Amino acid sequence: MDAELVERAVRGDREAFSLLVERHYDFVHAVAWRWSGNVTDAEDIAQDVCIRLGSAIRGFRGTSRFRTWLYTLTLNAARDHRRRRVRDERKIAAYASDPAAQRTPDREDEDRREALWTAVRALPEKQCDAVLLVYAEGLSHAAAADVLGCSEATISWHVHEARKRLRTMLGKEAV
Repeated sequence: MDAELVERAVRGDREAFSLLVERHYDFVHAVAWRWSGNVTDAEDIAQDVCIRLGSAIRGFRGTSRFRTWLYTLTLNAARDHRRRRVRDERKIAAYASDPAAQRTPDREDEDRREALWTAVRALPEKQCDAVLLVYAEGLSHAAAADVLGCSEATISWHVHEARKRLRTMLGKEAV
């Protein structure tokens, strides 16, 4: 029965895809739980697998059993989740150890920060996107380029132009 559902899902049949997800969700969740050891993480991983499966199913070629392929997809999602969690924990630990982060920002700092982000949101769209990805999300220029579908040099140029524009908008001391 899986073979027929997979074949239909690969061709874009949403009902077949839905049946596959329903049929294999408990398996995906169980694998995710064994790899994460945490019910909440397992739920996140299982949801991530279901989302990934939506685009990945068209790439299924049938060289292995569907369940084997799904197992691999689930393991990769669990590994990605673990890497994200470790990276987030490191960021939190680094932030907590930063003396500047431990002090309570005064009203003036908050007002300046708010004015800066308001100005960033007023930038031309591509400059705003580049600044938000690099400075607010903490992505590298290369990663931001991947997200926006352009070159790393283009991101660098947008950030440079945004900084010039922000200096004009806010004054040199603010940027």
